[in-house]
Amino acid sequence: MAAASSSDSDACGAESNEANSKWLDAHYDPMANIHTFSACLALADLHGDGEYKLVVGDLGPGGQQPRLKVLKGPLVMTESPLPALPAAAATFLMEQHEPRTPALALASGPCVYVYKNLRPYFKFSLPQLPPNPLEQDLWNQAKEDRIDPLTLKEMLESIRETAEEPLSIQSLRFLQLELSEMEAFVNQHKSNSIKRQTVITTMTTLKKNLADEDAVSCLVLGTENKELLVLDPEAFTILAKMSLPSVPVFLEVSGQFDVEFRLAAACRNGNIYILRRDSKHPKYCIELSAQPVGLIRVHKVLVVGSTQDSLHGFTHKTLAVPCQGKKLWTVQMPAAILTMNLLEQHSRGLQAVMAGLANGEVRIYRDKALLNVIHTPDAVTSLCFGRYGREDNTLIMTTRGGGLIIKILKRTAVFVEGGSEVGPPPAQAMKLNVPRKTRLYVDQTLREREAGTAMHRAFQTDLYLLRLRAARAYLQALESSLSPLSTTAREPLKLHAVVQGLGPTFKLTLHLQNTSTTRPVLGLLVCFLYNEALYSLPRAFFKVPLLVPGLNYPLETFVESLSNKGISDIIKVLVLREGQSAPLLSAHVNMPGSEGLAAA
Repeated sequence: MAAASSSDSDACGAESNEANSKWLDAHYDPMANIHTFSACLALADLHGDGEYKLVVGDLGPGGQQPRLKVLKGPLVMTESPLPALPAAAATFLMEQHEPRTPALALASGPCVYVYKNLRPYFKFSLPQLPPNPLEQDLWNQAKEDRIDPLTLKEMLESIRETAEEPLSIQSLRFLQLELSEMEAFVNQHKSNSIKRQTVITTMTTLKKNLADEDAVSCLVLGTENKELLVLDPEAFTILAKMSLPSVPVFLEVSGQFDVEFRLAAACRNGNIYILRRDSKHPKYCIELSAQPVGLIRVHKVLVVGSTQDSLHGFTHKTLAVPCQGKKLWTVQMPAAILTMNLLEQHSRGLQAVMAGLANGEVRIYRDKALLNVIHTPDAVTSLCFGRYGREDNTLIMTTRGGGLIIKILKRTAVFVEGGSEVGPPPAQAMKLNVPRKTRLYVDQTLREREAGTAMHRAFQTDLYLLRLRAARAYLQALESSLSPLSTTAREPLKLHAVVQGLGPTFKLTLHLQNTSTTRPVLGLLVCFLYNEALYSLPRAFFKVPLLVPGLNYPLETFVESLSNKGISDIIKVLVLREGQSAPLLSAHVNMPGSEGLAAA
Protein backbone atom coordinates (compact mmCIF):
# COMPACT_ATOMS: atom_id res chain seq x y z
CA MET A 1 0.00 0.00 0.00
CA ALA A 2 2.87 2.36 0.82
CA ALA A 3 4.53 1.67 -2.55
CA ALA A 4 1.26 2.27 -4.38
CA SER A 5 0.77 5.52 -2.49
CA SER A 6 4.29 6.67 -3.41
CA SER A 7 3.82 5.90 -7.11
CA ASP A 8 0.48 7.70 -7.15
CA SER A 9 2.05 10.80 -5.60
CA ASP A 10 4.91 10.73 -8.17
CA ALA A 11 2.40 10.48 -11.00
CA CYS A 12 0.40 13.39 -9.60
CA GLY A 13 3.60 15.42 -9.28
CA ALA A 14 4.57 14.74 -12.90
CA GLU A 15 1.09 15.74 -14.10
CA SER A 16 1.30 18.93 -12.03
CA ASN A 17 4.73 19.83 -13.44
CA GLU A 18 3.52 19.26 -17.00
CA ALA A 19 0.42 21.38 -16.33
CA ASN A 20 2.55 24.25 -15.04
CA SER A 21 5.11 23.94 -17.84
CA LYS A 22 5.01 26.20 -20.89
CA TRP A 23 6.05 23.34 -23.18
CA LEU A 24 4.36 20.23 -24.55
CA ASP A 25 6.56 17.12 -24.83
CA ALA A 26 6.10 16.13 -28.48
CA HIS A 27 8.92 13.59 -28.93
CA TYR A 28 11.96 12.16 -27.18
CA ASP A 29 14.23 9.52 -28.72
CA PRO A 30 17.44 8.89 -26.76
CA MET A 31 18.69 6.57 -29.56
CA ALA A 32 18.15 8.93 -32.52
CA ASN A 33 21.91 8.84 -33.25
CA ILE A 34 22.14 12.55 -34.14
CA HIS A 35 25.45 14.22 -33.22
CA THR A 36 25.57 17.87 -34.26
CA PHE A 37 25.69 21.47 -33.01
CA SER A 38 23.40 24.48 -33.42
CA ALA A 39 25.08 25.89 -36.54
CA CYS A 40 24.30 22.66 -38.43
CA LEU A 41 20.53 22.77 -37.74
CA ALA A 42 18.06 24.57 -40.01
CA LEU A 43 14.27 24.61 -40.46
CA ALA A 44 12.76 25.30 -43.89
CA ASP A 45 9.88 24.52 -46.23
CA LEU A 46 12.09 22.69 -48.72
CA HIS A 47 9.28 21.58 -51.07
CA GLY A 48 6.93 24.61 -50.86
CA ASP A 49 4.07 22.52 -49.44
CA GLY A 50 3.83 24.33 -46.11
CA GLU A 51 5.45 21.40 -44.29
CA TYR A 52 8.67 22.55 -42.61
CA LYS A 53 11.49 20.01 -42.37
CA LEU A 54 14.57 19.82 -40.16
CA VAL A 55 17.95 19.83 -41.90
CA VAL A 56 20.78 18.29 -39.88
CA GLY A 57 24.48 18.25 -40.70
CA ASP A 58 25.32 15.16 -38.67
CA LEU A 59 28.92 14.68 -37.54
CA GLY A 60 28.39 10.99 -36.94
CA PRO A 61 29.44 9.04 -33.84
CA GLY A 62 32.97 10.07 -32.88
CA GLY A 63 33.23 12.42 -35.86
CA GLN A 64 33.14 9.48 -38.28
CA GLN A 65 30.78 9.05 -41.25
CA PRO A 66 29.30 12.61 -41.53
CA ARG A 67 25.92 12.68 -43.18
CA LEU A 68 23.23 15.12 -44.30
CA LYS A 69 19.88 14.20 -42.77
CA VAL A 70 16.43 15.66 -43.41
CA LEU A 71 13.77 14.93 -40.79
CA LYS A 72 10.02 15.14 -41.19
CA GLY A 73 8.44 14.93 -37.77
CA PRO A 74 10.42 12.47 -35.65
CA LEU A 75 11.54 10.36 -38.63
CA VAL A 76 14.50 10.70 -40.99
CA MET A 77 13.13 11.34 -44.48
CA THR A 78 16.39 11.36 -46.51
CA GLU A 79 20.01 10.72 -45.69
CA SER A 80 23.18 11.18 -47.77
CA PRO A 81 26.91 10.96 -46.95
CA LEU A 82 29.21 14.00 -46.80
CA PRO A 83 32.86 14.09 -47.93
CA ALA A 84 33.96 16.05 -44.81
CA LEU A 85 32.67 17.17 -41.45
CA PRO A 86 29.92 19.83 -41.78
CA ALA A 87 30.65 23.33 -40.45
CA ALA A 88 27.25 25.03 -40.89
CA ALA A 89 23.85 24.67 -42.57
CA ALA A 90 21.57 27.44 -43.81
CA THR A 91 18.48 27.87 -45.96
CA PHE A 92 18.03 30.88 -48.23
CA LEU A 93 16.13 32.12 -51.29
CA MET A 94 18.26 32.32 -54.42
CA GLU A 95 15.81 33.96 -56.84
CA GLN A 96 12.42 35.65 -57.11
CA HIS A 97 10.92 33.15 -59.54
CA GLU A 98 7.91 31.06 -58.58
CA PRO A 99 7.63 28.69 -56.83
CA ARG A 100 9.49 30.38 -53.97
CA THR A 101 11.18 27.30 -52.52
CA PRO A 102 14.32 27.93 -50.45
CA ALA A 103 17.66 26.35 -51.25
CA LEU A 104 19.77 24.47 -48.73
CA ALA A 105 23.44 25.36 -48.27
CA LEU A 106 25.77 23.07 -46.34
CA ALA A 107 29.37 24.10 -45.64
CA SER A 108 31.74 21.16 -45.44
CA GLY A 109 35.52 21.41 -45.71
CA PRO A 110 36.51 23.87 -48.48
CA CYS A 111 33.13 23.63 -50.26
CA VAL A 112 29.54 24.81 -49.99
CA TYR A 113 27.03 22.28 -51.31
CA VAL A 114 23.77 23.84 -52.51
CA TYR A 115 20.63 21.72 -52.80
CA LYS A 116 17.26 22.57 -54.36
CA ASN A 117 14.33 20.24 -53.70
CA LEU A 118 16.88 18.10 -51.82
CA ARG A 119 18.80 17.49 -55.06
CA PRO A 120 22.39 18.64 -55.67
CA TYR A 121 22.28 21.97 -57.48
CA PHE A 122 25.68 23.66 -57.19
CA LYS A 123 29.06 23.18 -55.53
CA PHE A 124 31.10 26.24 -54.60
CA SER A 125 34.77 25.72 -53.75
CA LEU A 126 36.96 28.24 -52.00
CA PRO A 127 39.71 29.68 -54.21
CA GLN A 128 43.09 28.02 -53.75
CA LEU A 129 45.79 29.86 -51.85
CA PRO A 130 49.35 30.38 -53.11
CA PRO A 131 51.75 27.80 -51.61
CA ASN A 132 54.71 28.65 -49.41
CA PRO A 133 57.71 29.39 -51.69
CA LEU A 134 60.10 27.48 -49.42
CA GLU A 135 57.79 24.46 -49.41
CA GLN A 136 57.48 24.63 -53.20
CA ASP A 137 61.27 24.77 -53.57
CA LEU A 138 61.74 21.71 -51.32
CA TRP A 139 59.34 19.59 -53.39
CA ASN A 140 61.04 20.75 -56.59
CA GLN A 141 64.35 19.51 -55.16
CA ALA A 142 62.70 16.21 -54.22
CA LYS A 143 61.37 15.96 -57.79
CA GLU A 144 64.93 16.30 -59.13
CA ASP A 145 66.24 13.82 -56.51
CA ARG A 146 68.49 16.49 -54.98
CA ILE A 147 67.17 15.90 -51.45
CA ASP A 148 66.46 12.71 -49.51
CA PRO A 149 63.13 12.08 -47.66
CA LEU A 150 64.66 12.46 -44.19
CA THR A 151 66.08 15.90 -44.99
CA LEU A 152 62.78 16.84 -46.64
CA LYS A 153 60.94 15.95 -43.43
CA GLU A 154 63.31 18.00 -41.27
CA MET A 155 63.01 21.04 -43.53
CA LEU A 156 59.20 20.82 -43.71
CA GLU A 157 58.96 20.59 -39.92
CA SER A 158 61.15 23.69 -39.63
CA ILE A 159 58.87 25.57 -42.06
CA ARG A 160 55.77 24.47 -40.14
CA GLU A 161 57.17 25.83 -36.87
CA THR A 162 58.39 29.19 -38.20
CA ALA A 163 56.18 30.15 -41.17
CA GLU A 164 52.88 31.97 -40.65
CA GLU A 165 51.24 30.19 -43.61
CA PRO A 166 50.23 26.57 -42.98
CA LEU A 167 51.65 23.76 -45.08
CA SER A 168 49.78 22.08 -47.89
CA ILE A 169 47.81 18.89 -47.34
CA GLN A 170 50.46 16.92 -49.24
CA SER A 171 53.21 18.06 -46.88
CA LEU A 172 51.09 17.47 -43.78
CA ARG A 173 50.35 13.91 -44.88
CA PHE A 174 54.02 13.33 -45.56
CA LEU A 175 54.96 14.45 -42.04
CA GLN A 176 52.56 11.88 -40.54
CA LEU A 177 54.23 8.91 -42.25
CA GLU A 178 56.73 6.50 -40.80
CA LEU A 179 60.32 6.59 -42.08
CA SER A 180 59.84 3.39 -44.12
CA GLU A 181 56.84 4.86 -45.99
CA MET A 182 58.34 8.26 -46.85
CA GLU A 183 60.32 7.29 -49.93
CA ALA A 184 57.34 5.63 -51.63
CA PHE A 185 55.15 8.68 -50.84
CA VAL A 186 57.75 11.06 -52.31
CA ASN A 187 58.11 9.00 -55.50
CA GLN A 188 54.32 8.94 -55.90
CA HIS A 189 53.60 12.65 -55.26
CA LYS A 190 56.78 14.53 -56.16
CA SER A 191 55.44 15.34 -59.63
CA ASN A 192 52.18 16.76 -58.28
CA SER A 193 51.78 20.52 -57.97
CA ILE A 194 51.60 21.91 -54.44
CA LYS A 195 48.06 23.05 -53.55
CA ARG A 196 47.10 24.89 -50.39
CA GLN A 197 43.39 24.86 -49.62
CA THR A 198 41.59 26.57 -46.75
CA VAL A 199 38.33 25.39 -45.14
CA ILE A 200 35.08 27.03 -44.03
CA THR A 201 34.68 27.60 -40.29
CA THR A 202 31.28 29.34 -40.14
CA MET A 203 28.43 30.45 -42.42
CA THR A 204 25.33 32.63 -42.25
CA THR A 205 22.97 34.52 -44.60
CA LEU A 206 22.62 38.23 -45.41
CA LYS A 207 19.65 39.85 -47.19
CA LYS A 208 20.58 41.11 -50.66
CA ASN A 209 18.52 44.29 -51.11
CA LEU A 210 15.25 43.86 -49.18
CA ALA A 211 14.56 43.28 -45.50
CA ASP A 212 11.48 41.09 -46.14
CA GLU A 213 11.42 37.60 -44.68
CA ASP A 214 11.09 36.04 -48.14
CA ALA A 215 13.75 38.25 -49.80
CA VAL A 216 16.77 36.95 -51.70
CA SER A 217 19.80 36.36 -49.46
CA CYS A 218 23.55 36.07 -49.90
CA LEU A 219 25.80 33.53 -48.20
CA VAL A 220 28.49 34.87 -45.86
CA LEU A 221 31.43 32.50 -45.26
CA GLY A 222 34.18 32.61 -42.65
CA THR A 223 37.36 30.76 -43.59
CA GLU A 224 40.40 29.32 -41.82
CA ASN A 225 42.70 31.86 -43.49
CA LYS A 226 41.04 34.74 -41.55
CA GLU A 227 38.75 35.97 -44.34
CA LEU A 228 35.04 36.68 -44.80
CA LEU A 229 33.45 36.09 -48.20
CA VAL A 230 30.03 37.28 -49.42
CA LEU A 231 28.65 35.16 -52.29
CA ASP A 232 26.20 36.15 -54.99
CA PRO A 233 22.99 34.11 -54.53
CA GLU A 234 22.58 33.32 -58.25
CA ALA A 235 26.04 33.12 -59.83
CA PHE A 236 27.88 32.17 -56.59
CA THR A 237 30.68 34.59 -57.35
CA ILE A 238 32.49 36.49 -54.58
CA LEU A 239 30.82 39.89 -54.14
CA ALA A 240 32.99 41.09 -51.24
CA LYS A 241 36.06 39.91 -49.37
CA MET A 242 37.06 41.12 -45.90
CA SER A 243 40.09 40.30 -43.77
CA LEU A 244 40.18 39.64 -40.02
CA PRO A 245 43.03 39.49 -37.50
CA SER A 246 41.97 35.96 -36.45
CA VAL A 247 39.90 33.00 -37.60
CA PRO A 248 36.11 33.63 -37.33
CA VAL A 249 34.02 31.03 -35.49
CA PHE A 250 30.63 32.78 -35.06
CA LEU A 251 28.89 35.31 -37.32
CA GLU A 252 25.94 37.68 -36.84
CA VAL A 253 24.74 40.04 -39.60
CA SER A 254 22.03 42.69 -39.93
CA GLY A 255 20.90 44.93 -42.79
CA GLN A 256 21.09 44.41 -46.57
CA PHE A 257 24.18 43.95 -48.71
CA ASP A 258 23.19 46.50 -51.38
CA VAL A 259 22.08 49.13 -48.83
CA GLU A 260 23.95 48.96 -45.53
CA PHE A 261 24.89 46.06 -43.32
CA ARG A 262 26.77 45.42 -40.10
CA LEU A 263 28.66 42.21 -39.48
CA ALA A 264 29.93 40.92 -36.12
CA ALA A 265 32.51 38.13 -36.14
CA ALA A 266 33.62 36.33 -32.98
CA CYS A 267 37.15 35.01 -33.50
CA ARG A 268 39.51 32.52 -31.89
CA ASN A 269 41.65 35.25 -30.35
CA GLY A 270 38.79 36.15 -27.98
CA ASN A 271 37.68 39.33 -29.80
CA ILE A 272 34.49 40.29 -31.63
CA TYR A 273 35.15 42.43 -34.72
CA ILE A 274 32.56 44.79 -36.21
CA LEU A 275 32.58 45.39 -39.98
CA ARG A 276 30.39 47.54 -42.18
CA ARG A 277 29.72 47.86 -45.88
CA ASP A 278 32.78 48.82 -47.99
CA SER A 279 35.16 48.07 -45.11
CA LYS A 280 37.89 45.58 -45.99
CA HIS A 281 39.25 45.47 -42.45
CA PRO A 282 37.51 45.84 -39.06
CA LYS A 283 37.88 49.22 -37.37
CA TYR A 284 36.19 48.32 -34.09
CA CYS A 285 36.29 45.31 -31.82
CA ILE A 286 35.01 44.05 -28.47
CA GLU A 287 37.64 42.43 -26.28
CA LEU A 288 36.41 39.45 -24.27
CA SER A 289 37.97 38.12 -21.09
CA ALA A 290 37.53 34.49 -22.27
CA GLN A 291 36.93 32.51 -25.44
CA PRO A 292 33.43 32.85 -26.98
CA VAL A 293 31.17 29.78 -27.17
CA GLY A 294 28.24 31.52 -28.89
CA LEU A 295 27.15 34.82 -30.45
CA ILE A 296 23.50 35.88 -30.82
CA ARG A 297 22.08 39.27 -31.86
CA VAL A 298 18.89 40.28 -30.02
CA HIS A 299 17.58 43.54 -31.48
CA LYS A 300 20.56 45.90 -31.05
CA VAL A 301 22.38 43.88 -28.38
CA LEU A 302 25.09 41.30 -29.01
CA VAL A 303 24.78 38.45 -26.51
CA VAL A 304 28.01 36.49 -26.09
CA GLY A 305 28.51 33.26 -24.19
CA SER A 306 32.02 32.68 -22.83
CA THR A 307 34.04 29.82 -21.38
CA GLN A 308 33.79 31.55 -18.00
CA ASP A 309 30.22 30.15 -17.72
CA SER A 310 28.60 33.55 -18.26
CA LEU A 311 26.48 35.53 -20.72
CA HIS A 312 27.49 39.08 -21.64
CA GLY A 313 25.45 41.78 -23.40
CA PHE A 314 27.25 44.39 -25.52
CA THR A 315 25.96 47.36 -27.49
CA HIS A 316 25.49 46.70 -31.19
CA LYS A 317 26.19 50.35 -32.12
CA THR A 318 29.41 51.45 -33.77
CA LEU A 319 31.91 51.75 -30.98
CA ALA A 320 33.62 55.12 -30.45
CA VAL A 321 36.92 53.71 -29.15
CA PRO A 322 38.65 50.77 -30.89
CA CYS A 323 38.92 47.59 -28.79
CA GLN A 324 36.71 49.03 -26.08
CA GLY A 325 33.12 47.81 -26.33
CA LYS A 326 30.49 48.90 -23.86
CA LYS A 327 29.26 45.98 -21.76
CA LEU A 328 25.60 46.33 -20.77
CA TRP A 329 25.19 43.37 -18.42
CA THR A 330 26.60 40.01 -17.32
CA VAL A 331 24.75 36.90 -16.11
CA GLN A 332 26.57 34.03 -14.43
CA MET A 333 25.47 30.50 -15.37
CA PRO A 334 25.34 27.55 -12.93
CA ALA A 335 27.29 25.36 -15.39
CA ALA A 336 29.34 25.54 -18.57
CA ILE A 337 27.58 26.77 -21.72
CA LEU A 338 27.56 24.13 -24.47
CA THR A 339 25.41 25.82 -27.13
CA MET A 340 23.33 28.95 -27.81
CA ASN A 341 20.64 30.01 -30.24
CA LEU A 342 17.87 32.57 -30.77
CA LEU A 343 14.26 32.09 -29.67
CA GLU A 344 11.96 34.33 -31.73
CA GLN A 345 8.20 34.19 -31.12
CA HIS A 346 6.65 36.26 -33.91
CA SER A 347 3.11 36.18 -32.51
CA ARG A 348 4.18 38.01 -29.33
CA GLY A 349 7.17 39.93 -30.72
CA LEU A 350 9.55 38.14 -28.34
CA GLN A 351 13.25 37.66 -28.93
CA ALA A 352 15.28 35.79 -26.33
CA VAL A 353 18.49 33.78 -26.00
CA MET A 354 18.53 30.04 -25.36
CA ALA A 355 21.59 28.57 -23.64
CA GLY A 356 22.18 24.84 -23.24
CA LEU A 357 24.23 24.04 -20.12
CA ALA A 358 26.37 21.08 -19.15
CA ASN A 359 24.11 20.29 -16.15
CA GLY A 360 21.19 19.37 -18.44
CA GLU A 361 19.39 22.73 -18.28
CA VAL A 362 18.25 24.96 -21.13
CA ARG A 363 17.88 28.53 -19.90
CA ILE A 364 15.98 31.24 -21.77
CA TYR A 365 16.96 34.87 -21.15
CA ARG A 366 15.61 38.21 -22.33
CA ASP A 367 18.53 40.55 -21.67
CA LYS A 368 19.64 39.48 -18.19
CA ALA A 369 16.15 38.41 -17.02
CA LEU A 370 15.54 34.66 -16.75
CA LEU A 371 12.30 33.70 -18.51
CA ASN A 372 12.24 29.92 -18.35
CA VAL A 373 14.31 26.83 -17.44
CA ILE A 374 13.91 23.49 -19.26
CA HIS A 375 15.35 20.35 -17.64
CA THR A 376 16.52 17.62 -20.03
CA PRO A 377 17.65 14.04 -19.30
CA ASP A 378 21.04 14.69 -20.95
CA ALA A 379 23.21 17.72 -21.72
CA VAL A 380 21.97 19.56 -24.82
CA THR A 381 24.55 20.18 -27.58
CA SER A 382 22.35 21.90 -30.21
CA LEU A 383 19.21 24.06 -30.19
CA CYS A 384 16.83 25.23 -32.90
CA PHE A 385 13.52 27.11 -32.52
CA GLY A 386 10.98 27.88 -35.24
CA ARG A 387 8.26 26.41 -37.41
CA TYR A 388 8.46 22.63 -37.71
CA GLY A 389 5.83 20.66 -39.55
CA ARG A 390 2.81 22.94 -39.14
CA GLU A 391 3.57 24.15 -35.60
CA ASP A 392 4.94 27.70 -35.40
CA ASN A 393 6.78 27.51 -32.07
CA THR A 394 8.75 24.27 -31.89
CA LEU A 395 11.96 23.72 -29.94
CA ILE A 396 14.31 21.03 -31.26
CA MET A 397 17.22 19.82 -29.15
CA THR A 398 19.89 17.16 -29.60
CA THR A 399 21.78 15.71 -26.67
CA ARG A 400 25.36 14.69 -26.03
CA GLY A 401 24.44 11.01 -26.32
CA GLY A 402 22.80 11.48 -29.73
CA GLY A 403 19.21 11.85 -28.53
CA LEU A 404 16.50 14.01 -30.12
CA ILE A 405 14.03 16.10 -28.06
CA ILE A 406 11.11 17.99 -29.62
CA LYS A 407 8.96 20.35 -27.54
CA ILE A 408 6.08 22.60 -28.62
CA LEU A 409 5.40 25.93 -26.92
CA LYS A 410 1.84 26.15 -25.62
CA ARG A 411 -0.30 28.74 -27.37
CA THR A 412 -1.33 30.16 -23.99
CA ALA A 413 2.24 30.36 -22.66
CA VAL A 414 3.50 33.81 -21.66
CA PHE A 415 7.12 34.27 -20.63
CA VAL A 416 7.49 36.27 -17.43
CA GLU A 417 10.77 37.55 -16.00
CA GLY A 418 11.98 35.22 -13.28
CA GLY A 419 10.13 32.26 -14.82
CA SER A 420 7.31 32.46 -12.25
CA GLU A 421 3.62 33.21 -12.45
CA VAL A 422 2.25 36.71 -12.89
CA GLY A 423 1.88 38.55 -9.58
CA PRO A 424 3.07 41.49 -7.52
CA PRO A 425 6.85 42.02 -7.37
CA PRO A 426 8.64 40.84 -4.21
CA ALA A 427 9.53 44.44 -3.31
CA GLN A 428 5.85 45.18 -2.79
CA ALA A 429 5.79 43.00 0.34
CA MET A 430 8.69 44.88 1.95
CA LYS A 431 7.76 47.38 4.67
CA LEU A 432 8.82 50.97 4.14
CA ASN A 433 10.88 52.70 6.81
CA VAL A 434 8.37 55.51 7.46
CA PRO A 435 9.53 57.98 10.18
CA ARG A 436 7.30 58.59 13.20
CA LYS A 437 5.00 61.61 13.23
CA THR A 438 6.50 64.56 15.09
CA ARG A 439 4.63 67.09 17.23
CA LEU A 440 5.26 69.81 14.65
CA TYR A 441 3.73 67.66 11.90
CA VAL A 442 0.60 66.99 13.99
CA ASP A 443 0.17 70.70 14.84
CA GLN A 444 0.57 71.70 11.18
CA THR A 445 -2.00 69.12 10.10
CA LEU A 446 -4.54 70.44 12.65
CA ARG A 447 -3.88 74.02 11.52
CA GLU A 448 -4.51 73.09 7.87
CA ARG A 449 -7.77 71.40 8.78
CA GLU A 450 -9.04 74.36 10.82
CA ALA A 451 -7.84 77.24 8.58
CA GLY A 452 -7.81 75.57 5.17
CA THR A 453 -10.18 78.09 3.52
CA ALA A 454 -8.25 81.13 4.79
CA MET A 455 -4.91 79.65 3.68
CA HIS A 456 -6.26 79.00 0.19
CA ARG A 457 -7.58 82.57 -0.12
CA ALA A 458 -4.24 84.01 1.01
CA PHE A 459 -2.46 81.92 -1.59
CA GLN A 460 -4.79 83.02 -4.35
CA THR A 461 -4.35 86.70 -3.32
CA ASP A 462 -0.54 86.42 -3.52
CA LEU A 463 -0.79 84.69 -6.89
CA TYR A 464 -3.00 87.43 -8.34
CA LEU A 465 -0.63 90.12 -7.01
CA LEU A 466 2.34 88.37 -8.65
CA ARG A 467 0.55 88.22 -11.99
CA LEU A 468 -0.45 91.91 -11.70
CA ARG A 469 3.14 93.01 -11.00
CA ALA A 470 4.47 90.95 -13.91
CA ALA A 471 1.88 92.52 -16.27
CA ARG A 472 2.74 96.06 -15.08
CA ALA A 473 6.48 95.44 -15.58
CA TYR A 474 5.83 94.09 -19.08
CA LEU A 475 3.65 97.11 -19.98
CA GLN A 476 6.31 99.51 -18.69
CA ALA A 477 8.97 97.79 -20.79
CA LEU A 478 6.80 98.11 -23.90
CA GLU A 479 6.03 101.81 -23.31
CA SER A 480 9.63 102.81 -22.62
CA SER A 481 11.10 100.44 -25.22
CA LEU A 482 13.55 99.02 -22.66
CA SER A 483 13.51 95.64 -24.40
CA PRO A 484 16.10 95.28 -27.19
CA LEU A 485 13.43 93.57 -29.31
CA SER A 486 10.96 95.82 -31.12
CA THR A 487 8.40 94.76 -33.72
CA THR A 488 5.85 97.59 -33.63
CA ALA A 489 6.55 99.78 -36.66
CA ARG A 490 4.90 101.21 -39.71
CA GLU A 491 7.28 99.21 -41.88
CA PRO A 492 7.54 95.39 -41.78
CA LEU A 493 10.82 95.48 -39.82
CA LYS A 494 12.21 93.65 -36.81
CA LEU A 495 15.15 94.93 -34.73
CA HIS A 496 17.14 93.01 -32.14
CA ALA A 497 20.24 94.36 -30.35
CA VAL A 498 22.96 92.34 -28.57
CA VAL A 499 25.82 93.73 -26.43
CA GLN A 500 29.02 91.70 -26.04
CA GLY A 501 32.22 92.33 -24.11
CA LEU A 502 33.61 93.01 -20.65
CA GLY A 503 34.56 96.64 -21.24
CA PRO A 504 35.70 99.29 -21.57
CA THR A 505 35.09 98.49 -25.28
CA PHE A 506 31.85 96.71 -26.16
CA LYS A 507 30.58 95.21 -29.38
CA LEU A 508 27.02 96.23 -30.29
CA THR A 509 25.34 94.04 -32.91
CA LEU A 510 22.02 95.04 -34.45
CA HIS A 511 20.02 92.28 -36.12
CA LEU A 512 17.66 93.90 -38.65
CA GLN A 513 15.12 91.77 -40.49
CA ASN A 514 12.51 92.48 -43.16
CA THR A 515 9.40 90.58 -42.00
CA SER A 516 7.55 91.09 -45.28
CA THR A 517 7.01 88.04 -47.45
CA THR A 518 7.33 89.68 -50.88
CA ARG A 519 8.47 93.34 -50.71
CA PRO A 520 12.16 94.32 -50.18
CA VAL A 521 13.06 97.42 -48.15
CA LEU A 522 15.79 99.92 -49.10
CA GLY A 523 16.85 103.50 -48.32
CA LEU A 524 17.12 103.08 -44.52
CA LEU A 525 19.46 104.72 -42.01
CA VAL A 526 20.49 103.65 -38.49
CA CYS A 527 21.12 106.43 -35.97
CA PHE A 528 22.43 106.22 -32.37
CA LEU A 529 21.42 108.66 -29.62
CA TYR A 530 23.68 108.46 -26.53
CA ASN A 531 25.42 110.51 -23.84
CA GLU A 532 28.75 111.58 -25.35
CA ALA A 533 30.25 112.05 -21.88
CA LEU A 534 29.78 108.33 -21.15
CA TYR A 535 30.17 106.57 -24.50
CA SER A 536 32.02 107.01 -27.77
CA LEU A 537 31.04 105.42 -31.13
CA PRO A 538 33.09 105.54 -34.34
CA ARG A 539 29.95 106.43 -36.35
CA ALA A 540 26.74 107.94 -35.07
CA PHE A 541 24.79 106.76 -38.09
CA PHE A 542 25.23 104.63 -41.22
CA LYS A 543 23.24 103.42 -44.19
CA VAL A 544 21.46 100.06 -44.30
CA PRO A 545 21.76 97.87 -47.41
CA LEU A 546 18.81 96.43 -49.30
CA LEU A 547 16.80 94.16 -46.96
CA VAL A 548 15.61 90.97 -48.68
CA PRO A 549 12.45 89.49 -47.11
CA GLY A 550 13.11 86.86 -44.47
CA LEU A 551 16.88 87.30 -44.10
CA ASN A 552 18.60 88.46 -40.90
CA TYR A 553 21.17 91.26 -41.43
CA PRO A 554 23.73 91.71 -38.60
CA LEU A 555 25.06 95.30 -38.35
CA GLU A 556 28.06 95.66 -36.02
CA THR A 557 29.70 98.64 -34.33
CA PHE A 558 31.91 99.23 -31.28
CA VAL A 559 31.03 101.27 -28.20
CA GLU A 560 33.75 102.58 -25.87
CA SER A 561 32.86 103.46 -22.27
CA LEU A 562 34.51 106.77 -21.23
CA SER A 563 33.53 106.78 -17.56
CA ASN A 564 35.81 105.19 -14.98
CA LYS A 565 33.12 105.23 -12.28
CA GLY A 566 31.11 102.34 -13.66
CA ILE A 567 28.16 104.55 -14.71
CA SER A 568 25.78 102.92 -17.18
CA ASP A 569 23.23 104.50 -19.48
CA ILE A 570 20.89 103.74 -22.36
CA ILE A 571 21.78 104.01 -26.04
CA LYS A 572 18.74 104.62 -28.22
CA VAL A 573 18.80 103.03 -31.68
CA LEU A 574 16.63 104.66 -34.37
CA VAL A 575 15.86 103.27 -37.80
CA LEU A 576 14.83 106.06 -40.24
CA ARG A 577 14.06 106.41 -43.90
CA GLU A 578 16.15 108.85 -45.93
CA GLY A 579 14.56 112.31 -46.09
CA GLN A 580 12.26 111.68 -43.07
CA SER A 581 12.76 112.76 -39.45
CA ALA A 582 10.23 110.42 -37.80
CA PRO A 583 11.82 107.03 -36.94
CA LEU A 584 10.31 103.87 -38.38
CA LEU A 585 11.66 101.72 -35.57
CA SER A 586 13.37 102.34 -32.25
CA ALA A 587 14.93 100.33 -29.46
CA HIS A 588 16.64 101.13 -26.19
CA VAL A 589 19.82 99.21 -25.33
CA ASN A 590 20.99 99.03 -21.71
CA MET A 591 24.77 99.48 -21.80
CA PRO A 592 26.83 98.31 -18.78
CA GLY A 593 29.58 100.40 -17.23
CA SER A 594 33.16 99.22 -17.59
CA GLU A 595 34.04 99.17 -13.87
CA GLY A 596 30.72 97.68 -12.81
CA LEU A 597 31.01 94.89 -15.38
CA ALA A 598 34.60 94.20 -14.48
CA ALA A 599 33.71 94.08 -10.79
CA ALA A 600 30.86 91.71 -11.53
